[in-house]
Formats: sequence, C-alpha cells, structure tokens
Amino acid sequence: MKKLNNFLLLAAGVASMASCEKLDDFVGGGNGGEDKGVVLKNHSDTPAYFNLAPEFSNVKIYSILSSGDMLPESPDFVYGSMADGAGLLKEADDSFTLINNIEADYSIARIKFDKSFKPVKGEYILNAQATANTAQCSGSLITPEEHGFGPMYLSGGEWGGSLKGVFSTDPYKSTTNASVASMLPALGQWSTENAVAIGKDAFPGKTVIFIGDDNSNNEVPSGQLGMYVAEQGDLNNGKLYTLKVTTEGINYEMDMVEGETYEAEFVEMEERAIDLLDAEAKEKGAMGFSRLEDIDWRRGVAANQRELYMAVTGRKKDGLVGKGTLYGRVYKVILSKDDPTKATISCVLDGDKLDGKAKAFHSPDNIVVSKNFAYIQEDPNGYPDTPEKSHFAQLYQYNLNTGELKTVLECDQNSASLNGVGNTEKNWEITGMIDVSDALGIDDTFIMITQNHGWEPADGSAFTDPFANPDANSRKEGSQLFVIKGLSN
Repeated sequence: MKKLNNFLLLAAGVASMASCEKLDDFVGGGNGGEDKGVVLKNHSDTPAYFNLAPEFSNVKIYSILSSGDMLPESPDFVYGSMADGAGLLKEADDSFTLINNIEADYSIARIKFDKSFKPVKGEYILNAQATANTAQCSGSLITPEEHGFGPMYLSGGEWGGSLKGVFSTDPYKSTTNASVASMLPALGQWSTENAVAIGKDAFPGKTVIFIGDDNSNNEVPSGQLGMYVAEQGDLNNGKLYTLKVTTEGINYEMDMVEGETYEAEFVEMEERAIDLLDAEAKEKGAMGFSRLEDIDWRRGVAANQRELYMAVTGRKKDGLVGKGTLYGRVYKVILSKDDPTKATISCVLDGDKLDGKAKAFHSPDNIVVSKNFAYIQEDPNGYPDTPEKSHFAQLYQYNLNTGELKTVLECDQNSASLNGVGNTEKNWEITGMIDVSDALGIDDTFIMITQNHGWEPADGSAFTDPFANPDANSRKEGSQLFVIKGLSN
C-alpha cells in the first residue's frame, strides 16, 4: 500500500501535499470592508495530506479541523474518532452549524463556525448512552428548502450496539439532553448506513426516504435498499418497501452487467424488527447487495430528484463469489414519475470488471451527488489484488451526463506518516462529503472528511471526548475535516 498509482507519481510534481504548504486564502461573498463573509483558509494545526491528479491541480484543499485541535469557545471539546456523515446549516446571523456523526464514539457532534467559516465551538448533542453504543455512520439533513419540512438530521445506527435503525435528531437539540435519542420505528431496523430523503419536487406532497442496509453476510448478499413513503413530513405512518429486480434471470447483484438497465419494483414490507424484516425481504425476492453503504440523489429539476445513486462497498468472501460484488459497485435507480414503487436499476460502475473504467475501485463507500457529477469516496478493505487497486483511499468524479470516471485525489499516507499522522499500514477512509456551495455562497465547494485510521495521540491517550463516550479505549484514532474548492457540481 506504499506504492502510488502512476498518475499520482506524476501528480507529485504538480500538487504533492495539497496543503502542507499554506494555500492562498479564498474570500467569498460579503458586505465588503472588514466583513468579508466566508474566507476559506487553513484553520487546523494538522495539514491536509493528499495528492491531486494533474487534471485537478487547480483544486484547493483547506484543513479546517482535526482531532488534535482546540476550539476557542470549547477548549475541552475533542473532535472524535471516525467522523462520518454530516450536514451544514447557515444561520440567520450568517454563522454556520455543522452536524457531524462521530462513528466510533457512537455519537453526534454539533460544531459552530463563525461568519468566516472558522470553527469556534464543538459539543455533543447525542452520546453513546443515547445510541446504546451503536455507530452513527452516514447522515443527511432534511430542510424546508429541499424537502418541505425540517430542519432535521437523519443518521443510521449500523454496528456495535442494539439500536440498528434510523435516528432523527434536532440540529438545535440541547446538550443537556444528549443521552436521549429519537428514533423512527416506521423506517424499520437495518444495519443502517444511511437514511436519505429525496427532494420535495420528485413526488409533490410526498416524503420519500431511502435506507441503505450495510448487511455484511458472507454467504448471501443481504444489504437491501429500503424505501419509506408517506405524506409530506409524516415520519410515523408511511409504508416501508424494499427493492426487487423483476427482470427474469436476475437473482443476485452480480447477474446485473455494467451498463445494462433492468426493471425493478419496491415491494411492501410488514415487519420492522431487523431479523424479521430481513427474512421477509428475502422471502419476497428483494435484491441483496454486498454491503450497501451510502445513498444520494441527483439535484436539480423533479426528474433529477427521482434519480438515485448508491455505493456498494463489496466484500471479498468465497461464499459471495458470483453473487455479491467483491471490490465495489455504484448503481443508479430511476423512479417512475407516477409511482415511486416502479423503477429501473443499472450498474453504472463495476469495480469487479478488471478491464473496465472502474478497475481501480477498492471499496467505494460514500457518495455525494450534485446536478452533473457524483463524487465517490473509498474505504479500502485491504485486498489490493491488482496494480490498479494498490493505492490508498481515492476520491473519484463520475460525470452523470457522459459516464466518464476520473480520479481526483489520493490520501498521501506516506507523507502523513513521516509527520506523525498515522502510518501506512492502516488505510484511511474518505467520507462525509457534502456540497456546501449554496450554504457558503461559493461555487464548487464541498466539505470532506477523513477517518485517519492509525493516527493516535502521541501521549497514549485517545481522540475521544468523554462527553461523547466515556470509554476512551473504544477507539483512539483521529479524524480530519476539510473544505475543497474547485470541484464542479
């Protein structure tokens, strides 16, 4: 894993160490004078360690916050272990609020930014007691602008504890109530990676939420795509479905060939408990995926909002060969205009096709979708079986209009390890990427997070806030938060 891809070796002369050197500040919109509004600049003491592909050498990466930093208004706050899904809100006073899952601390943090987008305060609004030590993985915001109600933050309870379902958290929840969680039983129990509500224009008057099931069965692909449908804003009385591919001869996900389109439908589920729901879905012929990780929907007009993309990370087990993806895939699901239970599905990127355009895929784990592009983030599972897959975590750009796939960057763990930030033996994960262009008022701007596996405090302590998780021995490794400027959306 110490060997970089050829394109990254070329990139080293162009953009090695994306922000180990201080980048130029970028000033966004404001009122002029001293009030310049958002000013993108490095705020963290920990640099950003990435190698950019030559084609993306104009992209700027700013290191905003890391587990090693201290925030001025909350000096005891620790940006904890394995930060993951996130959502950003702009406040009436032009400050910003980031809601951020801290996966390995089983908690959710709220981080405040001033008008310039400098982080100034952090606190925990949901802790490990509230989640019963259940990992909070990917997350998504529901807002009045996009969904017709909210704001509300959805997160998935995936591994570790017993609350494997969908959590609903008020972004303005009091920290004094951090030990109390609110869940949405109507959306079912799964090994929940994420729950994502699509745009309000997709089906006017309806709320449609998709649930990703990160089931890691080693014999039968069992990660299902759930769908909840109700009247707008109703999260308690709707119907629950799972995806079934109806084209004859398609029994497993690997029966679907990259580039081909298949008929599908969502079949209604009666059960809600995790084991019963899984059994019912299989009995009714639901399609199982090999660890369905993240989900997002295309922005833009109503037809775009009915276009769903999902990253399936894959799992290399003998029992899954020929059934579930080993190296990872990205699928597109298009919902019928008149009925969300009618759909088509196609595999648009297949990491198991070793001579295909996604031949470098090594466990695509997270995905964010804008109007024209999807950005796919990796969490390498540790089996670099081909030269193309022998790399650290990469970020890919997929053109939704042309199908072109490009590699944007790769984590530079070689440089990081030389500077005491982790090692080269444990692969970092790229995650939590969201489009913040509208919120910040700066075009082509994203937030991105890394889980810096292997990076622990030099004094032997843990990057864990005791207000999030009193068990500091749960996970010790740190996280980083970045802003990326210059990626098209």
